[in-house]
Amino acid sequence: MQKITTFLWYDTQAEEAAQFYTSLFEDSRIVEVQRNGEGGPGAPGSVLVVEFELAGQRYLALNGGPMYSFTEAISLSVDCGSQEEVDNLWERLTADGGEAGPCGWLKDRFGLSWQIVPRRLPELLADPDQQAAQRVMAAMLGMKKLVIKELEAAAAG
Repeated sequence: MQKITTFLWYDTQAEEAAQFYTSLFEDSRIVEVQRNGEGGPGAPGSVLVVEFELAGQRYLALNGGPMYSFTEAISLSVDCGSQEEVDNLWERLTADGGEAGPCGWLKDRFGLSWQIVPRRLPELLADPDQQAAQRVMAAMLGMKKLVIKELEAAAAG
């Protein structure tokens, strides 16, 4: 087991969210679903905690009730190897009530923030030509979903 695990608080959608997230990434699965017993905080038999893996990384999702919700102060950042991967994840995560944000950020239908980042972006931002890197930064700041061709065009000037 990994030493540090991200723990996500949902109202009542922990299992639905985990099922959705595991459908998005290879090497992902539901590991365990813990249900409330007679003395639990929820109705007996209802889901309390879902342990799941995304691309081999463990997460826990809790049905903790409505008193807390996600903010952009925490997000899951996804390294995408291609524009196709960016487009696919963007479409699926913003569907059914998700919303696009600036600079490759979005919120899924559960309110969790994600950064969908093409692997090419940090390479372009690390360009030794500082003017090229600044043009890439300016282009990124004007985008919602990140588009590799547009970032590369900005770098080229």
